[in-house]
Amino acid sequence: MKKPFLFLLAAGTLLWSSCSLPSDVFEKDVVIPGHQWATSFKPHVDFTIAGADTADRYNIYLVLRHSDAYLYNNIWIRGTVQAPGDSVPKSQRYDLTLATNDKGWLGSGMDDIYEHRVLIQPDTKFTKPGTYSFTLEQIMRDDPLQHVFNVGVRVEKAK
Repeated sequence: MKKPFLFLLAAGTLLWSSCSLPSDVFEKDVVIPGHQWATSFKPHVDFTIAGADTADRYNIYLVLRHSDAYLYNNIWIRGTVQAPGDSVPKSQRYDLTLATNDKGWLGSGMDDIYEHRVLIQPDTKFTKPGTYSFTLEQIMRDDPLQHVFNVGVRVEKAK
């Protein structure tokens, strides 16, 4: 009776540990209140780099979810990054193409919801350990910008 139990316990532990290996991916999305992204609402995401990870390179993606009712083929977003120990944040504007007239929406879709993962900073090196703060701001002419569900940041180790 004890041997089958111990075998199942050992097999379960091995299976569980193989499924819970550390991931090389960080992703955090922020819900846009009422699916109306006001210019005053600036989603904030924190990402922490350990000291050993400063030698690695990363790809940074902007993640956006919207409905089929979104009115534009693109979105303008200002991304601001505050590095640990820096007193001045660095900002950059991004014009993200979400659709073309030929192909329609470029992201993956289910029903009328589309998700886009757009590479904005390839092969990036975080030179200081600590917490990096990302702030995202929509800078389109519409205020609020309708039919946007979530926005976020994805950071993964470059291969």
